Amino acid sequence: MARICARFARRLVFWQSPRQTREVEVYSLTIRDYLKCAHSLRGDIFGPAQALHIITYEVEVTFSTEELDEHALIVDFGAAQQTLQGTLATMNFKNLDDLSEFENVNTTTEFLCEHIHREIGGAMGDRFSGHLSVTLRESPVAWATYDAPIGV
Repeated sequence: MARICARFARRLVFWQSPRQTREVEVYSLTIRDYLKCAHSLRGDIFGPAQALHIITYEVEVTFSTEELDEHALIVDFGAAQQTLQGTLATMNFKNLDDLSEFENVNTTTEFLCEHIHREIGGAMGDRFSGHLSVTLRESPVAWATYDAPIGV
């Protein structure tokens, strides 16, 4: 089951130069879900993960923006939740090695963060303008994040 939480008026710091920073107050909405899939990784650097293995990711998607929309929302969380669930459904309980969209691709955690970002950004870009951050947690001590702007 997806979990939703909102953080309001969080301060983000942007580096303009080594000596200057700019603080911006932003609103953010975070939605969580899980992705359960199998895959293998190519290359000696991956050690035992070169063999087919099952992994469960906690997926966290955060929408951040400086302004609320005309409904006083960050983003329609129902639409955001459905989009996340739809994106994950294409991979959930599947062997990623068998999916044509991942042919000849090492489906690392970092790669999957960007892939999910691209899918959600494409689906939500006409309804949300701001930063989208996608985090995949492999365990309590290891995770990766991809963050980039989306929207009109």
